[in-house]
Amino acid sequence: MGRAAGICVLTTLALVGPSLAAARLKMDDKASLWPRAGASEKIDFTNRVGKSMSTLSPDLDSNYFMRCLEEVANIGDTKDLTMSDMVRTCVSLQGNRSGAAE
Repeated sequence: MGRAAGICVLTTLALVGPSLAAARLKMDDKASLWPRAGASEKIDFTNRVGKSMSTLSPDLDSNYFMRCLEEVANIGDTKDLTMSDMVRTCVSLQGNRSGAAE
């Protein structure tokens, strides 16, 4: 019985593991996935983007990207955009705000 339980656990991990990895938003994903993504996926994505972009400006943190991506995704038709396009838009918008403040 122990061997059968071990095989069952391994089979479950083999089936669930790839689906968890596939649920992670990536830069080359379609932007239309953003509104349908779960909160944990969005938080994970904005944390990763915020960590990498905050080196450009401390204002480009995960909170900024969460707000900005929500706004950009809800403005119009995003079917041809990627997540990377939306991130670049957010960086550009922040650059415009910083430039206007100076």
